[in-house]
Amino acid sequence: MSVQGRTAPSVVKPKRRGKVLTAAIAAQSIEYYDFLIYGTAASLVFNREFFPSTTPAAGVLAAFATFAVGFAGRPVGAALFGHIGDRFGRKPALLGSTVAMAVATTLVGLLPTFASIGVLAPVLLVLLRVVQGIAVGGVWGGATLLAVEHAPANRRGLHGALPQLGIFAGMVLGSLVYVVLTGVLTHDEFTAWGWRVPFLLGVLMFPVVLYIHRYIEDSPDFRTVEEKLAAKPRRSPVVEVMRRPKQLLLVILIFLPATITFYATATGLLDYGVRDLGIAKGTMLTAVMFSMIATGVSTVVCGRLSDTLGRRPVYVAGVILAGAWSFALFPLTDTKNFWCILLAIVVGQIAVGAMFGPGVTMFAEMFSSDVRFSGASLGVQFANILGGGLAPFIMVALIESTGTTLAVSGYIVAACVLSLIPLTMLSLTSKQKQA
Repeated sequence: MSVQGRTAPSVVKPKRRGKVLTAAIAAQSIEYYDFLIYGTAASLVFNREFFPSTTPAAGVLAAFATFAVGFAGRPVGAALFGHIGDRFGRKPALLGSTVAMAVATTLVGLLPTFASIGVLAPVLLVLLRVVQGIAVGGVWGGATLLAVEHAPANRRGLHGALPQLGIFAGMVLGSLVYVVLTGVLTHDEFTAWGWRVPFLLGVLMFPVVLYIHRYIEDSPDFRTVEEKLAAKPRRSPVVEVMRRPKQLLLVILIFLPATITFYATATGLLDYGVRDLGIAKGTMLTAVMFSMIATGVSTVVCGRLSDTLGRRPVYVAGVILAGAWSFALFPLTDTKNFWCILLAIVVGQIAVGAMFGPGVTMFAEMFSSDVRFSGASLGVQFANILGGGLAPFIMVALIESTGTTLAVSGYIVAACVLSLIPLTMLSLTSKQKQA
């Protein structure tokens, strides 16, 4: 299979590219900060405050189920904002999704708990989680495509990777907030009100919205799409993608190990260390926080490498590392030694970066510009449902049912094998990497 979407030669001034990258990184940072703090709260608080149960494992499973529900909203967001992005512009899609996330996250911080309003509390929590998922389904495509489509032809891998720094910066910020709160507050204080602070900080997203609105212009590629649509209107871009689903399915399968490994190490391993091994929350959160830095560096380096070596070879290396390292994750964590835990999570996240770096641009290049937002976003977000949204839940269920962490390693390896098969169908060699 060859790549369909060829990005128009860039005639964008460097200063404008810089503004686009700044906006894309900032939007991704705050968006994924908001998404990460929910996953962390699900591990540490929500099982008791919103899903009281007779057993700790049942409460955690219920909390992680709401974490997964947010992922169910992602393809809805990809379809909704994909249509907006492919028909009305990447910029309005990014603006709309960013506002939705800011509002939903702030409201989570204001929610009463189960003890106050009973079953209505988890219902409202789930609804806000769905809105968060819809928002993330839009921001990824908006931020990534604005960066890729403004980039020079020989730097699209790098420019596609740079906005992903926002994901990891948001993760670091979210982890840091929790590290500080769990360090300065008592357990009772954190449970009573401290967990709300990270969500209330979601209001900081609104200045980013104003920056995008004022300083960012849509991409040259979308201007070309506008001209084509004016001459000959076409059916919905989502319908166009669904009518020829081969590339959509390829994106889903290829991206599975990236999203599974990411959430297994960033969220699932956090619960395993704290609940099963009795490791201090601060120790695990600190390890996750530092691992996000390693992921960001790996993402940018591998995105740049994909401009010279090709998208596929770099991505395949990440898949192989993720599969092999899955057998070291738990033995290292079982030592309860901070440096071993840090090594386990950092190497796992380096593998994620090796997939994130070339992957985002590779997926954009697999679709023509008039359906690119819809196609790439839907593929990535469906993969996030099957992989990331269910990964922490499946980890807990596998360990509880089998009594061994080897089952989780096998789960990760299976995803890697499913990814390598469709990767062989891509003709993304070093000479074809620019699509």
